[in-house]
Amino acid sequence: MPDDFSETAPGAVPSPPERLFASDNASGVHPQVMEALQSANAGHALAYGQDPWTRQAQELFEDLFEQRVEIAFTFGGTGANLVGLQCLLRPWQAVICTESAHIAVDECGAAERFLGCKLIDLPSEDGKLMPEQIHGQLHGLGDEHHVQPRVVSITQSTELGTLYSAEEIGELADTCHGAGLLLHLDGARIANAVAAAGCTAATMLVETGVDVVTFGGTKNGMMFGESVVFLQPELAEHARFVRKQAAQLPSKMRYIAAQFSALLDGNLWLRNAGHANAMAELLAQQVADIPGVELHRSPQVNSVFATLPAWSLEPIIAWSPFYVWDQEQDLVRWVCSYDTTPKDVGAFSSGIAQILAGGHPT
Repeated sequence: MPDDFSETAPGAVPSPPERLFASDNASGVHPQVMEALQSANAGHALAYGQDPWTRQAQELFEDLFEQRVEIAFTFGGTGANLVGLQCLLRPWQAVICTESAHIAVDECGAAERFLGCKLIDLPSEDGKLMPEQIHGQLHGLGDEHHVQPRVVSITQSTELGTLYSAEEIGELADTCHGAGLLLHLDGARIANAVAAAGCTAATMLVETGVDVVTFGGTKNGMMFGESVVFLQPELAEHARFVRKQAAQLPSKMRYIAAQFSALLDGNLWLRNAGHANAMAELLAQQVADIPGVELHRSPQVNSVFATLPAWSLEPIIAWSPFYVWDQEQDLVRWVCSYDTTPKDVGAFSSGIAQILAGGHPT
């Protein structure tokens, strides 16, 4: 797949949609988040989190999770995962994850390079780990000849657009804690998961026993910034030092904190995610009957996976960019955002239908 996308509208098909389906981090900043940034930009404030915006965000996170938590704001998702995991690991310990996990395939080996740990990446057809897979990796516990599993890392929603139920997360947490392991959750799209499940963040994450969460913001209407949330506050003992060494300490922290406050105060984070999920469902409905399109599974959150004829990938991507997920299967991923509109969905599905029917973009 090309790294640079053409934005030239073809003559034989409709103009491409105004908004992209490549990823939810292609979206702009939500107006309320931008207003919060502008408000935080008035005058001076102490750096490194000693400001009222950071204190407000801390309070909102504690309201969200209905308990005391420790927060570490970071610049991006890879950095947040590194900070969260580093606080849980020693050099001889390992992280159990799926072979499709973001930390395993989309972070350029950052865990191995900066944490110095081994990733035990296990097969999964739907992107989800099962308790029995964890049990299968515990035979070497206490043996100095074997790397020691310490953390299980899951993604919610998964890289394949699937969703763990609260019960499934609870079973994983019980398995981890019963073996002396910790449960880390990569929540780059945690808002989409909570919105889809129709429960509270506390129900999905606190009551189930998750220890540390990477809480995403960039894919849900923020300009930049993620948050590491330590649901077991004692695990954050060294977080300040880890974050600094990892080059993830924002000096002007108010600009990340203000964005999270805008999302959390009034549940904008859930409205954004719920809308994105609904647009994915609409997209799946509109492409389902297009000859040549085969849905991989019904969407559970804001992503749609489908297979297309191999010949069609280049012209469709040139018309409106998105990513090929699996080149061997011609499997593609379409992602809806908080600002995706039904008009965007209609234009996108119509263009795909016409290209597949023989209308090639120029």
